[in-house]
Formats: sequence, C-alpha cells, structure tokens
Amino acid sequence: HPSVRYADDMIIFLKPKDKAEKILSKIKVFLAGRGMEISVEKTKLTKTTDGFDFLGWHFRVQKNGKLRSTPSEENYKALLKKVKNVVNSSNYGAKAKAEKLAPIIRGWRNYHRWCKMDGSRNSLWYANEAARRKFKKEKKINKHEAVRLVNKAFPTVPHEQFGHTMVKGAKSPYDGDLVYWSKRNSKLYNNATAKALTKQSHSCGHCGLKFLSDESVHLHHIDGNHDNWKPKNLMAVHQSCHQLIHGSKLKS
Repeated sequence: HPSVRYADDMIIFLKPKDKAEKILSKIKVFLAGRGMEISVEKTKLTKTTDGFDFLGWHFRVQKNGKLRSTPSEENYKALLKKVKNVVNSSNYGAKAKAEKLAPIIRGWRNYHRWCKMDGSRNSLWYANEAARRKFKKEKKINKHEAVRLVNKAFPTVPHEQFGHTMVKGAKSPYDGDLVYWSKRNSKLYNNATAKALTKQSHSCGHCGLKFLSDESVHLHHIDGNHDNWKPKNLMAVHQSCHQLIHGSKLKS
C-alpha cells in the first residue's frame, strides 16, 4: 500500500475495499518483530475528504477531487502564541519586537511555502494588524513607522501549493549520490539560501562538505548583521557548522 513516512510518523493510503483492521494487524506484527509498537492513541482511520493532519499540515480532498494542503489548526495556534508573546511583551520596544518576530514568521512561512497560504488566516492578516496597532501605541512610533516595522516583522516568502521538487525516479537518500541530493535540496529552500547553495556548488561554506538529504541548511550572515541580505554577506552552512561559528565568536 502507498505510504509516506517521516521518522516515526506514517500515513498509509487505503482503497475503499481494503480491510483496514487486517492491514493494521499485519503492521503490528511487522513492527513487533523489530521491537516496536503502534501508538493506539495516535492511530486514526479517516477519509481523505474529512481531512487529516501530518507534520504540521492539514490535507483534505475537496468536493472537486483536488487535494488541498494548509497549515494545521494546531500549528497555526502555536505560531499565534509565539507572536502574541513577542508583541505583548513589555521587556522591549517595537523595533526589538520586529527583529524578534522576523525569523519566527520567515521560518513558519518557509515551512509552509508549498501550502495554500492565501486567505486572512494563513496570510497572518489578523496577527499583522494586531502588531501594527500595538506598535502604533508606542511613543515616537507614528503610523508610517508602525507599518514599516510590521513589514519588517512579517517578511514575505514566495509560496505555491504543491510546488515542491519531486524525487527523480527511484532515487534514495541512502544511495550515496551526494551531488544529486545536494542539488535537489537547494530547490527546497528560499531564494537567498538557494542562491547561496548554487554559488557554493551545493557545499557548506564553512567546512566544504556536501549537504546530506537529512541535514538542515542554515543561512549565515557573515558580518553578523541580519538586516544585511546582500548575496556577498550570505553563506549556506550546516546547522552544526553554524553553531560552531557562533560558538567560537562567543569564546573570542
């Protein structure tokens, strides 16, 4: 049966005539032989027309037969909680809040960039307006400055439903083809990271090694200024290398 797996989360697609309980029993036997078991609480049988959540996304087949993907309700609420904590904090002013919000919003939008992101909810219109009103209440922050700060706090990220790059043929992350997977993974990142990867021949700018399929690519601002997005100031690095760079700076 067709399936999708990420770590210990899995979706198995069944046909209407398939016997779900029988298939589930076989899966239990298969896992038991490997010292694993299914979580009864997390196991759910549902119709695709009713929708289901997976890895922060909500998938549902619409009446017209087309599949639709959006950020899940739980994921959306978790983001709003983070935004509210920053916007309503009394520990820092509007400018600092905008700087703290930007990576949160950019990261969320990057993660969901292959979802349907239009509409007031997924475009974060309400959060945007709430932040603007909060910023405007501060002294020395007029309506024009408030709008500028909100634009900085809520950076845009290009999005296209199901615009992800499909895996070529029968390629596998375990086939040892580092060149293929490094090049493919560069297409999974936003424009700035993708351009840095291409410029660096899909290798880490710090250690020079290729990126494996399961490794996160970080974008390092060479001069430390996160407002400086000039290509010469950006370097694609491994997550571990990024931590090493900033760790060495703290020691010095």
